[in-house]
Amino acid sequence: MAEKHSYFLSLCIAATLIPFGYTQWDANLVPGRTTMVHLFEWRWEDIALECERYLGPQAFGGVQVSPPNENAVVTNPFRPWYERYQPVSYKLETRSGNEAQFADMVRRCNAVGVRIYVDTVINHMTGNSVYGTGTGGSEFDARTHSFPGGSLHCRRFQ
Repeated sequence: MAEKHSYFLSLCIAATLIPFGYTQWDANLVPGRTTMVHLFEWRWEDIALECERYLGPQAFGGVQVSPPNENAVVTNPFRPWYERYQPVSYKLETRSGNEAQFADMVRRCNAVGVRIYVDTVINHMTGNSVYGTGTGGSEFDARTHSFPGGSLHCRRFQ
């Protein structure tokens, strides 16, 4: 019986994982394009220009960008890279630009055949000892799980 159960479990795992293996050959790029770059911490306007001036003409397929959602401002050390991974709301407002600039970047890059892949942070908010104002102006207090700029309050964390 245990052998039959083990065989069935192995079959279920294989049936689940095999389709994921094929995604490495279909990255949702424009046909004939296979290379992606990671323009970490770049401004949205600068990425759009890079798509138009270099990436598109050189047949790059995609760009991975930093998380676009509003985050806590970290000042010690001064504005480190990991600040982007301390979300306080889901507003698209960071040191890379605002929502309109983000949408313009996506439109301009797509127009030259370069797809945008977003590094997202959706499974947590900033840490417990942090409070203040985010990059988009939203007040927050992580000590009490209050993130009103993103409509997230303590009751949703319980």
